[in-house]
Order: sequence, then C-alpha cells, then structure tokens
Amino acid sequence: MNDPLGAHDATALAELVRRGRVTPLELVDTAITRIERVNPQLNAVIAPLFDKARAQARAHDLPDGPFRGVPFLLKDLLCESAGDPYHAGMQLLRDLGWVSDHDTYLAAKFRAAGFIFVGKTNVPEFGAVPTTEPVAHGPTRNPWDMSRTPMGSSGGSAAAVAAGLVPAAHGNDGGGSIRVPASACGLVGLKPSRGRTSLGPDLGESWGGLVAEHVLTRSVRDSAAILDVVAGPMPGDPYFAPPPPRPFLQEVGAAPGRLRIGIMRRSAGNSFPLHADCVAAVDAAAQLLATLGHEVEESHPQALDDPDFPGPLGRVISSWTARNLDEWSTKTQRQITAEDVEAYTWGLAEMGRGVSGPQYIEAVIWLHAYTRRMASWWANGFDVLLTPTLGEPPPKLGDLVSSADDPMRPFFRSVPFVTFTAPFNVTGQPAISLPLYWSAEGLPIGVQLVAAYSREDLLLRLASQLEQARPWSDRRAPVHA
Repeated sequence: MNDPLGAHDATALAELVRRGRVTPLELVDTAITRIERVNPQLNAVIAPLFDKARAQARAHDLPDGPFRGVPFLLKDLLCESAGDPYHAGMQLLRDLGWVSDHDTYLAAKFRAAGFIFVGKTNVPEFGAVPTTEPVAHGPTRNPWDMSRTPMGSSGGSAAAVAAGLVPAAHGNDGGGSIRVPASACGLVGLKPSRGRTSLGPDLGESWGGLVAEHVLTRSVRDSAAILDVVAGPMPGDPYFAPPPPRPFLQEVGAAPGRLRIGIMRRSAGNSFPLHADCVAAVDAAAQLLATLGHEVEESHPQALDDPDFPGPLGRVISSWTARNLDEWSTKTQRQITAEDVEAYTWGLAEMGRGVSGPQYIEAVIWLHAYTRRMASWWANGFDVLLTPTLGEPPPKLGDLVSSADDPMRPFFRSVPFVTFTAPFNVTGQPAISLPLYWSAEGLPIGVQLVAAYSREDLLLRLASQLEQARPWSDRRAPVHA
C-alpha cells in the first residue's frame, strides 16, 4: 500500500496539518484504510468509530490543538468517550451493547488537543492480567510474531501502534500495562508519576493509587508532547503531581548531564532466572549509557528484594476487583455471578471479598512504608535505575490465560512480566520502557528507566539522548500497514 504518511509520528502529522500539506480528513481516511487492511490479522481495534471520526475531521469546530487532525485510538478501559462502546474487556458489557454517556477528563483533553478517535482497542477483562486475550473479543496478536501476545493490558493499543495503524494510542498502567506491552511491541511506553494525569470525574484514584494514564508511541517526543496536553489536576482530584518547571517537550533533546545510574540485572530476590535476552538488553543499554558519559554501577533499592511485596499488593488489587464487580452489578441492574466474568476475574474478586477493611488499610500502610524505603535509594544519590522491562520475552498466546481448572494461573504466571514494573506503580514514580534491543529471533526487548517521583523531565531528557544514540524509528514489525 502506498502510504507515505504511515512513517510519521503524531508530531510530524500534526505539523503537516498546520502547514496545509494534508487535511484531517485525509489523515483519518488513511488510518481507517490501514485499520481495515491490517486489523483482521491483529484484532487490536475492537470498536471502529469510522463514521464519527470522518464527521469530526470534516467539522469546522475541530479543536485547534497541537495534534489537530491526528487519528488516535482509545484503550477500552477507564478512559470513556461519550456515545461510544465501552466494554472494559467484559463479555457481559459487550452483549448488553454498553455505551458511555460521557467523556472522562482525559478523553476531553485528548479531544481538545485535536486528536480524532478512530476506534477503541482490545483489553483483558478489567485490565487485570498482562496479556490481551479476553473472552469478549478474542486475542490480540503481536505484529512482531503473530503467535505471541503483545502483552497487556494495553496490548490492543500497543499492537496497533507497532503495526502502524495510528502513530499513538491511549494506554493506562496499574502494574506495568503501558510499559509491558511497549517492551513486547518495540514502542516507547511512559508511566507518569502518580497524580500527573487525572482519572476523573469517575475516579479519584484506581487500585489505591497504582493506576496512571498516558499513551504508547513510536517516538520520545510524541510521549512528551502528549503528556503536556493531558497532564495537570482537574477539579476534585484528591492529589496531583507538582507541575514541571517547563513543558515536557522542551526536555526532548536537552542535555541530561552526567547521571548516576544503578543497574538491576537479576530478578527481585533472585526469585527466578532472567531470560538471557533480557539480561543482554540491560547490558547493552548500560554500555551505551557509559559511552554517553554516565556513571553506571550495579545497584538497586534493597526494598525491591522484599519477599513480602506481593501480599499487600494482591490484597489491594483483589479488593478493587471485587468492588468493580459490585459497581457493574449496580450499573447493569443485575447481580454479576461467576458465569458473567472470566475465571481469573471471579477468583481475584473472591480473594478481595475475603479482605476486611482493617486488612485493606494495613496493606496500604505497608505499601506506603515500602514506597519510603524505595525512595531513599534515589534520595541517597542515584538519578536513575535501569532494569529489564520484562523478565522474559512475550510468551505464546494462551500461556497467561486462566481456565476453570486453573483460574489463578495468570496470577502466578504473571510474575516474570510485572516484577520490574509493578513496584513503581506502588511508589508512584515515573518509569519508561524504551526499545533499545532486539533478540536474535527479531523480537523487541525493552529496558526500563526509573526516576525519582515527579522527575519525568529527567527521564525524557535521558530517553531522548538514548533515542538519538540508538534510533529505532526505521524498524518495522513483519505485520505492518
């Protein structure tokens, strides 16, 4: 397909619109053509919004924001858009034909920036597992290897961006759900600091403050520029991150200075062996950082090795899962039972129903203390922590799926895929996955960089430096529009 626009990131497409070189409708039409051509192979987009997108592209009142006319996909979880399907990975909501009646604050900010929603992307039920294989819509495939998962829970968005359907797509991250699929699909995936982006008006926080909203992109500058348009508090938010000293986009290309960077080359507590490709990715990134003049040494926060970490975390997530089922029972006016949800969702909710109020508070207090122990490593002189994003490459489809015989399989099988990401949802620190390494099999293997709370500016400077030193923009997945 002759599509000269497909190689552009969102920033470049927006610039073409501003210069009058292309119209919003042309951008939307080419994106729709890509989706229609490639999505049947991937199953990344589960709710096309083509007619609405074309109407918005033609409208005289299309917002004149920094991304005016750029086609965009929304992950079908948390970020609701008025008049559009919303299923959150649930077969029940799909069968009911559930439609959102409002924009969340984040969706409204995306619209004000000029983005045009061309569809919704696939997610696991409630985003509770790091793969994208819901019963409701079937599995999404990884464009780098169609037999593998793009991971999750933002796997639909990641697969769509990696395959060139759109230049950027929405994602959210409660245990690694932006960074994990970014690693699996060769993308930039930034989880912002806690409180950087609003979850309102429906929520003040989700999963006890673990969840952050942002995007998956092909370039660092897109991640920075989009963060500029979605960051900031909204009325009633219970807390918010300190405002940056200048726009995040201005950090792209700015010199980061000589940084002190610690490396973690093993799993937490040596609980499982890291895959050789993941170690090689970290070693290659460490060597590159040293070449760029940074001080690199093997060191990481001791709290990362705490074997008690999964217990309090599990109590928080399972309690919220039970609450989610209660919420949808109220909204749908029917009592949700085990037959209405997947086996893992029901098993997790049952765990949550066994957590008392005092036990939940005790778990939160433990996680807050863990956060203080983690933060002390940065306070004692380190600027950035380098880790693998994943403990092993993305597995084959089906490997992370529950069954009636083994409903909690995803809970235990997920450990290698979230062991490096979930701790920083707890601490609220910004963390970014970058595609700096490819395996001999041709799979992208991401590395994670973590900064102190509210230091997205530092992460973006360093990520931009690495992108310039080892660019990835010319790499294309085998399945690509």
